[in-house]
Amino acid sequence: MSIIAFKDTKVLVQGITGGAARHHTKNMLAYGTQIVAGVRPGAGGQEVEGVPVFNSVAEACQSGPIDASILFIPAAGVKAAALDAMENGIKLVVIVTEHVPLQDAMAIMEAKRSLGATIIGPNTPGMISPPEKTMLGFVPARYFRPGPVGLASRSGTLTYEFVSRLTAAGLGQSTCIGVGGDRIVGLRFREALRKFQDDPQTEAVVLVGEIGGTMEEEAAELVAGGAVTKPVVTYVAGHTAPEGTKVGHAGAIVSGTRGTMKSKLAAFERAGIGVALEPAQVVELLKDALK
Repeated sequence: MSIIAFKDTKVLVQGITGGAARHHTKNMLAYGTQIVAGVRPGAGGQEVEGVPVFNSVAEACQSGPIDASILFIPAAGVKAAALDAMENGIKLVVIVTEHVPLQDAMAIMEAKRSLGATIIGPNTPGMISPPEKTMLGFVPARYFRPGPVGLASRSGTLTYEFVSRLTAAGLGQSTCIGVGGDRIVGLRFREALRKFQDDPQTEAVVLVGEIGGTMEEEAAELVAGGAVTKPVVTYVAGHTAPEGTKVGHAGAIVSGTRGTMKSKLAAFERAGIGVALEPAQVVELLKDALK
């Protein structure tokens, strides 16, 4: 099963007429995602890859049920687009755009709490569920296979790295989520872990973190408290980065005593979470955990 989107999830693409959106719409459709509508103001009546385009989210929702939306929208327009989707009743919003202004991201997260929506991202490659044959984003689907391992990652590139290793080792995946690399993101590790814990297909979870932020410590506290009983294996990028360094993502900034590599590794040790010091060790730790 999936923990986020399913084979019958009906998807809207906001900004569908852009070059990147057209390309990834084609790939998502080819994988099996049910994209039922697109939105671009002024482009209503057109089609992209056979998908009807509407002038607004409200018009698209009037054409039939929509469960999720993926945004291919420039950073300055993300707030308006995300709020438009949620205010029209869409409960899952995937934001691939990076460097969304902090105040805009804060407004989006406040709205998702009041409207009961789930946000993935900003700055995410999206999510994929091989058993459900559904993908919202631009992950390279050819690397993914159905199986018992859930994965949540702060890095798109490392997601592909670890999944390729898992698949080569015969360890398929239930759901893989890029939680996003901006400083403020929606779905965090702790929420992903709770969902994986409740998913009958997921038998073990991989968390791919990085320095900066407190997502890893929060996840470790959840495991240490007994809320997650399934095996969890982790890898944290940035072992040699000096404090105060930003590593690729806006969220990978170390400040104070939390968010450091030392803090994250100590939290994992207290929780009894397996830690891989290099990518190849993740497969070994997972095989041991699944015995």
